[in-house]
Amino acid sequence: MAAAAGKLEPGDEATATASSDEMPRLSDIFESGWKLHDEVESSSESSNSETFQRKVRRGVELLEQATRMVNELDLFSRNEELEEIATADVKYLLLPVLLGALTMKLGNSAKRLEHVQKARVYYMDFLRRCKDYNVMTFEFPQITENKEETDKASVDPSRPTVSNQSSLLSMAAKRQAKIERYNMKKETEAKLKEIKSVICNGKADDEQTRKFYLLNLQKWISTSLEEIESINQEIEILKRMAETKQPRVTRPQRPPMQPFILTRNAVEAKVFGLGYPSIPTMTVNDWYEQHKKQGVLPDQGIPRSCPVDQEEEAESDNEADDEQSLRIAREKDDWKDTHKRGYGNRQNMG
Repeated sequence: MAAAAGKLEPGDEATATASSDEMPRLSDIFESGWKLHDEVESSSESSNSETFQRKVRRGVELLEQATRMVNELDLFSRNEELEEIATADVKYLLLPVLLGALTMKLGNSAKRLEHVQKARVYYMDFLRRCKDYNVMTFEFPQITENKEETDKASVDPSRPTVSNQSSLLSMAAKRQAKIERYNMKKETEAKLKEIKSVICNGKADDEQTRKFYLLNLQKWISTSLEEIESINQEIEILKRMAETKQPRVTRPQRPPMQPFILTRNAVEAKVFGLGYPSIPTMTVNDWYEQHKKQGVLPDQGIPRSCPVDQEEEAESDNEADDEQSLRIAREKDDWKDTHKRGYGNRQNMG
């Protein structure tokens, strides 16, 4: 529909090329995914909007497809130098970092921890390749899963003073490295801005094109180091939030009971089942067995309709009647002991 109207949706350029050539080209797929990343990066709309998330998901799909194709073609090797990589292939070193950036923008809050952990893997893979190819000098980040112990050890007052001084020197060195990295990133972005116009006009030669990709790699190295530090902090927060939400005692939830017609025997169950095929029926024994499997016996959790059962009331009434009859009988015997037979009968008296 979009092709017939002369308008392509974001990321459809690669699909259009695939339909004409019968086989999608790696460069087209990569460029489409990179373009989608730049669009969402500069977008002013809400990151939770469906349009924004559609672009993010489509960008991830394209870049994942490009990654699979690069792996199948075996374009990179740890044994080669950066100068040995063809200029047209240097840009594919950006695949993992672009995937990491887009993964961080996925909007499913329920899977946020999963997304940030996956993004960290992408960033680390990108930095590892850049380190292997000596794209630029940088300190490879150390990932510590138990961050609390690391922080505690660095500020523990019981440790020697020399160790505390080393920690302070380390913090100062990290701060200085951040400042230098920030300045380098700004300088790199300025150079990119100058050369990008030449690249977009299609007038760049092989040397300028190669410089453009290398500058992008250097810029993303600085960005990745910052993102990994931020991701590590977010992972710790998300893990703590997940721990506080988990109940101390986890009890298996019973599935809800379906409505049914309670019958006294199997015969009635068949009769009512035929009359109400949409409502399941069961016998008393079946009802009892179902409650037993659910862990709720018939005498548990069922409140009484009134404080005294009708049978108990009847039994108490019978006991009251028996006591009254016994009292009347005793009074009658006492009366006979004090009065002669025929006392009070005045019919034969004149």
